Amino acid sequence: MQLLDGKATSLQIQEEIRAEVEAIRLRGEKVPHLAAVIVGNDGASETYVASKVKTCEKIGFESSLIRLPAEVTQIELLATISRLNEDKNVDGFIVQLPLPKHIDEQTIIESIAPEKDVDGFHPTNIGKMVLNLPTFLPATPYGIMELLKRYSIHTEGKNCVVLGRSHIVGSPMSILMARNTNPGNCTVTLTHSKTKNLKEICLQADILIVALGKAEFITADYIKQGAVVIDVGITRVEAPEGKSGYKLLGDVNFSEVAPKCSYITPVPGGVGPMTIAALLQNTLWAAKKN
Repeated sequence: MQLLDGKATSLQIQEEIRAEVEAIRLRGEKVPHLAAVIVGNDGASETYVASKVKTCEKIGFESSLIRLPAEVTQIELLATISRLNEDKNVDGFIVQLPLPKHIDEQTIIESIAPEKDVDGFHPTNIGKMVLNLPTFLPATPYGIMELLKRYSIHTEGKNCVVLGRSHIVGSPMSILMARNTNPGNCTVTLTHSKTKNLKEICLQADILIVALGKAEFITADYIKQGAVVIDVGITRVEAPEGKSGYKLLGDVNFSEVAPKCSYITPVPGGVGPMTIAALLQNTLWAAKKN
């Protein structure tokens, strides 16, 4: 069993980007600028956005953080997005999800200019991804593809099972793994809450990508010997014995599953850091296009 170390791989990518940004700066050109909009005081969102801003500073990006109160209206949020769309100094921006219930997330996603949509959620970018055209890929699937590539995981002709059909991870992941690319060229099965015989399907997987949001749902009896397991899930549970008072669990029961795997991502330190790395790669590309 070998760990797919997303933290170390993300740091490697960040160093590559930092060197490229420094070269851009030395040429007297504009360095990439990433902006983030956060609504309300969701703890997980605060932590995630703060990490993005800190990483931007480390690699030489400009960054902006726009905080809006939880009671902000949809019209006010749309006005903020419109200003960012028009701001030529901003190369790309994200609106951190989830949003308060009184705001329609799809309306917000569709209001972001596709050429600044570095999260890769806009329907225009999703459509280009489906057609295998150059575009911003959704950050988490993009990060997973990069992790597979950098560990030279052989995917061609393999059976890939994806658990979860969200527009953020599962659905785009299934499309990317089936494309005629490397990584890719898998035979993909996309499963969800209505799938029957889930365990039997998972046992056929050479590559299992789990994005359910159910802590430690996948146990050893779901895993084929030698499978590659990518754990996208992250759930915060109470752990009074720890310094922070909580711990993070993935969708996979790591201690049970790891001995059966050829490769597996840890939680934390697996997919999460790669998502940030992918967002930075998208932002760099946006800056080059602009």
